[in-house]
Amino acid sequence: MTTDKDTKLRRLFKVLHQGNVVTIPLLDSLGISDNLRKYYLESGWLKALGRGAYKKPGDKVEWQGALNALQKQTGINVHVGGLSALEEHGYSHYFRLSKARLYLFSPRQSTLPKWFINVDWGVELFHKTTSFLPDNTGIKEMEIKGISVAVSSPERAIMECLHLAPQNTDLVECFQVFEGLVNLKPRLVTELLSKCTSIKVKRLFLYMAEKANHQWFQFIKTDKVDLGNGKRMITEKGVYNARYLISIPKELAEL
Repeated sequence: MTTDKDTKLRRLFKVLHQGNVVTIPLLDSLGISDNLRKYYLESGWLKALGRGAYKKPGDKVEWQGALNALQKQTGINVHVGGLSALEEHGYSHYFRLSKARLYLFSPRQSTLPKWFINVDWGVELFHKTTSFLPDNTGIKEMEIKGISVAVSSPERAIMECLHLAPQNTDLVECFQVFEGLVNLKPRLVTELLSKCTSIKVKRLFLYMAEKANHQWFQFIKTDKVDLGNGKRMITEKGVYNARYLISIPKELAEL
């Protein structure tokens, strides 16, 4: 005789695929109450990753499965960005990472749950909350190790790198990546630049785009990009660029 517990357990296993995580919102949507969840835990059908997140016992869950759960189940607006996104798009040979780091971006005031932060995913988590770009422009779904996650497009990812520079990303490395970005979409670049609120990012992007001399640069509608007024010191004792009113590292200017 099939019980309600068995029926809901089968329903749970239909969505709890290998490498994935289930959270309280998903369990609630399946009609699995707190008491039933505790029963599944005690019976060995579920294993807690932390408060509010669960996996199959014995299953190895990586950051992709956990991030998918955040994006699809909890409503938290978070995506893979910056150097991590560029790595997923195949540009990792243009830069070096001293330690595996996962760059995540969210709108201001966003927080990640403790279960996600406290689990060792084998990477160093770097979570940046910022609204210098529109929340959903230039972000798309990608499959990483068979799991779908939201990732910045190359157009957005390089701007996120520039946003973190020079404190958390190296400007010379950013330009080395930039040299490989031969297929950026001018329409998306123009949209992102026109809506970007960071004067630093816009000036650095246009400086690097002009320096790299990619074919797509001629199609950027720079008249739609507000570059602000006054000088910006990106780095101390840098080389001054009069066109974009920025001081940049000598190593970058000499490339």
